Order: sequence, then structure tokens, then C-alpha cells
Amino acid sequence: MPPRIALIHAIEMAIHPIAQAFQTHWPEAETINILDDSLSKDRASSDSLDRKMVNRFLTLGDYAKSIDANGILFTCSAFGPAIEAVVEQHTMPVLKPNEAMFSRALNIGKNICMLVTFENSIDPMCKEFQVMANVRNNAAKLDVVFVDGAMLKLKQGLMDDHNELILQTAKKMNGYDVLMLAQFSMASAREAISQQINIPILTAPDAATKLMKKKLTK
Repeated sequence: MPPRIALIHAIEMAIHPIAQAFQTHWPEAETINILDDSLSKDRASSDSLDRKMVNRFLTLGDYAKSIDANGILFTCSAFGPAIEAVVEQHTMPVLKPNEAMFSRALNIGKNICMLVTFENSIDPMCKEFQVMANVRNNAAKLDVVFVDGAMLKLKQGLMDDHNELILQTAKKMNGYDVLMLAQFSMASAREAISQQINIPILTAPDAATKLMKKKLTK
């Protein structure tokens, strides 16, 4: 039987990008979508993650286990500590949305830029990146740029406008070894950016799918 991967989402817009990534890199896997969009709404209204939020993630992890998932991939980038609690509770692979992308970026170069469309994700992602860099004794420099207004365009169904805002911001990023698109929902802008910028453009869905496949098909 193909491995069953539980994809846990905090926004509906993350579903399509990760579905495309699995179709491209691992079509044999069975993916199950679990969506709770109250997570993103509650996170947007809070400056920090409380114990109640962590418990909600633990419940989601337990549910994924109850449906016989072989791996869990969270696609929501603003919940690092809560996802780490799920990692500690399960023996199956549990991936944070950006860890695979961060790893690839650190392998590429020292001067790294990350574009972000969900402002509350910046602090946890920067901390996660720095921890990974420290573990590797890597002195990489991370610059983070918030693409103001892009998430609102996406929520309004204006995908082209969302992508254009990201593209115009990306075109201003000079002198970097690699550019990361932080949110899963930003993956749709990658192709246009790659035609304008001659450095590697990394997206979280592609990197996460490849890492999960590697973990479960050894």
C-alpha cells in the first residue's frame, strides 16, 4: 500500500500548492487533507502561541495517527513550537513546513533572502532557521522581507495580483545566493520569479514533499 501522508492546513490556500508538489514529486503517495482555518485566524490575532494552541496541534497529530497516517506534514508556517510538540509525541515523520526548504537554502549559500506574506510567521520562522544554522555551525545571513498586501489579495481570490506583488518585491532583492518563498501559498509565484532572477528560488511545498518521500522510502 502507498504511504498515507496527513497534510494539516491552517488556510485553504495551502492545499493546492502541496497537492501540486506531491503530484510532481511523489504521485504514488496517498495524501489526506485536514483543514482547520480557525488556526490562522486565531494566530493572526495573537502575538504568541499559548498552551491552548499547542494542545490543538497535539489533537490534530493524534487524529492523523488515528487514521493510520505514515507521516504528517504541517503546511502552516506560523506555528513552529506547536508543531515541535507534535514531533515529540509521535515516532512517524512529522515535518514543519519550512524545515526542508531551510536545509536546502543552507546547502546553497550564506547570503539568503526569504519573502513572507503572513507577518505573524516571521518570528517563529527566523528562530527555526537560526537554530538549524547553529546546529550546522553555519554563519548564514537571513534577510526577511514582508510582502505587504499579498495575503489580502490571495484571500480576495486575486491570485495574479498576489503573484505580481511577490514578483515585484523579489526583483528588488539583489546580491543573494538563494531566495526562499516562505508560505506554501506563495509557490504559484515561483515560475514568474525564476524568469526574472538568476538565483535558485525555493518553495516550501517542493522541498517538504521531497524530504517526506526520502524519509518514508528509504
